[in-house]
Amino acid sequence: MEPSPRPSVWERGAARGHEPEPVHDVARRTAAGHAPSATPSPGNPHRDTASPTTNSPAQNHPATNTPNTGNPTTGTPAAPPGPPRSPAPQHSLAALGATVSEAAASPDAILIRRTMAEIGPVADKVTSYFYALLFVQHPDLRALFPASMDTQRDRLFKALLTAATHVDDTEVLTGYLSNLGRGHRKYGTQPDHYPAVGECLLSALSRYATTSWGPETEAAWVRAYTAISQIMIDAAAENEAVAPAWWQAEVVSHELRTPEIAVVTVRPDQPYPFLAGQYTSIETPWWPRVWRHYSFASAPRSDGLLSFHVKAVPAGWVSNAMVHRARPGDVLRLGAPAGSMTVDHTTRNGLLCVGGGTGIAPIKALIEDVADHGIRRPVEVFYGARSDHDLYDLDTMLRLEQTHQWLSVRPVVATGPAVRGGTSSETGQLPDAVRQYGPFREYDAYLSGPPGLIRSGVDALVRVGIPSDRIRHDSVEELVSVGD
Repeated sequence: MEPSPRPSVWERGAARGHEPEPVHDVARRTAAGHAPSATPSPGNPHRDTASPTTNSPAQNHPATNTPNTGNPTTGTPAAPPGPPRSPAPQHSLAALGATVSEAAASPDAILIRRTMAEIGPVADKVTSYFYALLFVQHPDLRALFPASMDTQRDRLFKALLTAATHVDDTEVLTGYLSNLGRGHRKYGTQPDHYPAVGECLLSALSRYATTSWGPETEAAWVRAYTAISQIMIDAAAENEAVAPAWWQAEVVSHELRTPEIAVVTVRPDQPYPFLAGQYTSIETPWWPRVWRHYSFASAPRSDGLLSFHVKAVPAGWVSNAMVHRARPGDVLRLGAPAGSMTVDHTTRNGLLCVGGGTGIAPIKALIEDVADHGIRRPVEVFYGARSDHDLYDLDTMLRLEQTHQWLSVRPVVATGPAVRGGTSSETGQLPDAVRQYGPFREYDAYLSGPPGLIRSGVDALVRVGIPSDRIRHDSVEELVSVGD
């Protein structure tokens, strides 16, 4: 069904940005499509509406995936949640980053890219000026942002400008922005927030893009932002009818596996349907409006509990709070489930899973999911860490291997002697270990871990025969920006 017509975003009002929702992304890039149509509303051309956002895909809360739990603010009862369906591959900044030649670009896209090229060398100044305008002219919006803007600021502005740059790629842009619109509900973003942000965006661009800016360029940005904000607003409105903006979740167990890694188990206050391999965003009571992203460490459980593997990183606000401060009885907030790094149960392909550090958490969930479906298909797991001390979940993985004949677990340590246990064990870099085995042409591959592992892992998996469109992983851009 087509969404009901809405007044132009120029007639409504500004959004607030927050860290992007990281997304699980296939390794291939998406081809460009056509530009979305949009017409600026009459009146002051600066009355535009840019929504600070950034993933998660997040980035990245597909409507087919979203739990149906009613409206927590109105008390509207929800239909009983059914099992979530397997999500389509989600769109990320990586997919939006695919280059499109100017010969194939629309006139608006060409003008927008010229603006982007001009402001590139002074991007920091443009970003700072944008936020200065926003908070001076609309001080009420400052409360929607976290106390520290340093990390979020660059990722927010980058996501917004990148989306505008790729206005011609309708399919990818719509998927990406819809995810953002749904994900930003947890921040309190409202439709009438959008115009103020857009007004400040255009003011910042016009101040620094002095050579490329003019009436035609300004009109192109107005049309692009109108389309961008409308996609986000519509997606959020549709999602509001079927899911809360966030879930409350009580910590019921906190197990410190190493001095810096904890397994945290929570009980949501409402049913929380999700799929093995997905992730969510978490806010702690100690750092309001600061959300970080963690994968579920198990397949859905009959008792409804959710577990996460969290490593405290230097200056990591949320990760340090989760590891060193959270205790049973504390209440966290969870965003909606997201991500498409899930098992395709319509095929009999094997699974090649490469997990580094706490990246083993979603890999364990995928193994449980395969076991729950009762179909024997080979699953090869490479579990990497710096040393055997950092293989904090190896005992669990080895128990799973002993239980399931179709599962092979190979621990890999970067330094020190090879670890005993598993099908085999290796010393060296995780991607190098994967190259020693195979071929894996009939396998679907899953990568989970730090950004460096993702980058080198994709290359290694392609080299052992896995087509790039069957390699799924966290988007590197969002991994880098999430940090902790």
